Amino acid sequence: MTDTTLDFVPAAVRALMTHSHSGRTFAVTSPATGQVFAHAADCAADEAHAAADLAAATFVTWRSTTAFERAAILRRWFNLMLEHVQPIARLMSLEMGKPITEAVGEVRYAAGFIEWFAEEAKRVYGETVPGHLPNKRLFVIKQPVGPVFAVTPWNFPAAMVTRKAAPALAAGCTFILKPAEQSPLTAYYLAYLWQQAGGPAGAFQVLTAQDPVPVAQTLMQDERIRKITFTGSTEVGKLLYAQSAATMKRISLELGGHAPFLIFEDADIDLAVQEVLLSKFRNAGQTCVCANRIYVHTSLQDEFARRLAEAVQTLRLGDPLDENTRVGPLIDLQGLHKVQAHVADAIAGGAKVLVGGQVAQGLFFQPTVIVGIKPTMRVMTEETFGPVAPLLSFETEAEAIRLANETPYGLAAYLYTNDLNRAIRVAEALDYGIIGLNDGLPSTPQVPFGGFKNSGIGREGGKWGLEEYLEVKYISLALH
Repeated sequence: MTDTTLDFVPAAVRALMTHSHSGRTFAVTSPATGQVFAHAADCAADEAHAAADLAAATFVTWRSTTAFERAAILRRWFNLMLEHVQPIARLMSLEMGKPITEAVGEVRYAAGFIEWFAEEAKRVYGETVPGHLPNKRLFVIKQPVGPVFAVTPWNFPAAMVTRKAAPALAAGCTFILKPAEQSPLTAYYLAYLWQQAGGPAGAFQVLTAQDPVPVAQTLMQDERIRKITFTGSTEVGKLLYAQSAATMKRISLELGGHAPFLIFEDADIDLAVQEVLLSKFRNAGQTCVCANRIYVHTSLQDEFARRLAEAVQTLRLGDPLDENTRVGPLIDLQGLHKVQAHVADAIAGGAKVLVGGQVAQGLFFQPTVIVGIKPTMRVMTEETFGPVAPLLSFETEAEAIRLANETPYGLAAYLYTNDLNRAIRVAEALDYGIIGLNDGLPSTPQVPFGGFKNSGIGREGGKWGLEEYLEVKYISLALH
């Protein structure tokens, strides 16, 4: 494995990583090597309270800056991220195991949110409404909702931050971030670049913690925190949703998914295989929008399974810092054990592994294709979050839609067809917030990202993402 020292990270970033009131830190371990390669500040309730104080004080001035001033800072932040793509990507690969080529792509994707919302900051428009009396003038304006508390996951340590922080800061909100304890370091690098861009330190703060509960409880109970945005499990999201009611916080939740991928009889098999590879095995299958259930028309089932298995065998498993690696490690033992349990359950139920199915070493699990799947198996009822592709068959369009929608989740769904009429019918019938139509990678900064049902509420990205951080105010002026 490649050297895991942090000499490539600016000294100012390393200083931020370990700064806490108590001086306490916790170890950060590389999932690829199992080695501790850094330490992060172990913040607690007192740091959370101090962060809320600073966020509330900074909000008074930050909200008063013009949209053009905020946009200029965001634009400089975007430019700095592009200048630091390589070290941010390397840090990300070290802390959570994403292959370096994917990590570079994520940093550019993350920077794209900053660029987009730098532009959108100048487009928060108000309205005038016709008065109902001759002396009435009616106005509608939009203002920042207030200080924000954000919780982000480990699987996209940069993009999940900027997708939330960029619209919040563009709107005039201040932002307190609690990144995942598995990948706390990338967030500090982003905070450093924010300050280098001229952003107030109190407008974007990072609180890392080995135990996130005291930090989260403190900020959830604070009346001054007016908005919570969370990406993570449905279970934790529902808990935060309930907690937010006590202080009537605005809330956005991007939660779990169980994405189906439908491949119809008119599909080009080779292209469909490539789309499944993109969707399923990116980040070792550890994404909330990756294909979890792959339904193939019976006429293509055997051929598709053969070609997918052949393609999966070419995916190189290994050191995430090696540019030839395509699949890295799972994040931790808990994630590995879940993948193992799902595969074992499928085999016990009569499924057949075409390729993979075993632990390679450490936290590395072989990219896997399984056939003979039954609806009751765990891979069909739970989000595997690993490099496992279960294949099933269907006979009719109606059956495919029914199978795809038989889940409490509704984040992303995919379909592959060359029939335009079918494409529109099926896309409209799927109960999901995101549809990849002949597209295994539909995400981009200018579009809405979010789900139906147990996959969350609210949207991130595009003009919709900015609205989540704005309050609507009506002003009635009476002329005398």
